[in-house]
Amino acid sequence: MESLDEIKSRVEAAVPGAKIEIVQNGSPSQQHSLLIDNEHAIAIARFLRVDPALCLDFCSNVTGVDWLDRVLKKTTKVKKIVDGQEKEVTETTEEKIPGYLESVYHLYSMTHKHGPVIIRMRTSDRADGNHLPSLTSIWRSAEFQEREIFDLYGIRFESHPDLRRILMWDEFEDYPMRKDYREPDDYEWEPTPHDEVLEKAKVHYPPRPELDGAERITAQP
Repeated sequence: MESLDEIKSRVEAAVPGAKIEIVQNGSPSQQHSLLIDNEHAIAIARFLRVDPALCLDFCSNVTGVDWLDRVLKKTTKVKKIVDGQEKEVTETTEEKIPGYLESVYHLYSMTHKHGPVIIRMRTSDRADGNHLPSLTSIWRSAEFQEREIFDLYGIRFESHPDLRRILMWDEFEDYPMRKDYREPDDYEWEPTPHDEVLEKAKVHYPPRPELDGAERITAQP
């Protein structure tokens, strides 16, 4: 299979205006990926699937990633005048990087028996800009997995054929896989509260007198 650099070059030649960046992976897997721009995502995905040399016809896995706001520290050496003499000193600067969400697709070719080629898309932020194009029209197997990402991370996939929760119930208001998610201590929805869950629920829902009486009656020999 071609290298990512070769794939990147061919995609950019085939899809005018496409912006693609190679994202390095420093882990032992060394699975580097292609960050594709949202505007041309559908056209890029279609090329990856129909190009005869690639024929990436199977999307095996789609997952979400949450990146919180973070501060990147950079250390540089500069020359300054210190006590009347030019000296090389170390300066540290900080760059604030706003948070965003990602969807990551692992692609294989069943025809050529190669892969994976990993592509990813990023939202503009973690709030109102949490929209990405759906790739379900290119890979049908992405439908349920994009729904799962929507449900757990809050990414809204535009043009998805059936974007609704798949694990959490409709009334649930948060996204459990986000890094800043905090588990509520209100467990009214817990069908059978027990142990620590029961103790937390008692804070919000103290036992009613009639239930206490019923429990006393039940407890009698």
